[in-house]
Amino acid sequence: MFGGIGMPELLVILVIVLIIFGANKLPQIGEGLGKGIRNFKKGVKDKEEINITSKKPEEISGDKNKE
Repeated sequence: MFGGIGMPELLVILVIVLIIFGANKLPQIGEGLGKGIRNFKKGVKDKEEINITSKKPEEISGDKNKE
């Protein structure tokens, strides 16, 4: 199935997750995981460039004085 992980292994993993987090937390975990995957896909497809240049020290101190 997934690189050598079959149905019995997936069931064991599910049982361990249920024991650790409990049934009430599983929807929240699934929602967070889904949002993370969705944001990752959006970030990969996004053509917009990210500005990675750092600010000069005087620009940073000037920003704090404006607040």
